[in-house]
Amino acid sequence: MTPAEAALWQLLKNSQLHGRKFRRQQGVGCYIVDFCCPAEFLVVELDGEVHNNPVQGEHDVQRDAQLRALGFTVLRFENKEVFQNTEAVLRTIADAFCV
Repeated sequence: MTPAEAALWQLLKNSQLHGRKFRRQQGVGCYIVDFCCPAEFLVVELDGEVHNNPVQGEHDVQRDAQLRALGFTVLRFENKEVFQNTEAVLRTIADAFCV
């Protein structure tokens, strides 16, 4: 795990966020996603510098479209957001829950 993934995992594991169970490095379709909340059909991806590359960006767009086609909501955050805006990241994730 990257440092950002490790930091977010500390906040998501053990159903800490509104009682929702998350899995890390979870297989979804033909992809391995950073975090998945199966009950909410929610995927959370953390992006480092490599995702600023146009080729990688196009791959991310296609990947997200395929995950959405499987019924998942995909949230993407830059790694730095986990450290600089932790509460906003958690609020955005929680806002994606179906209540």
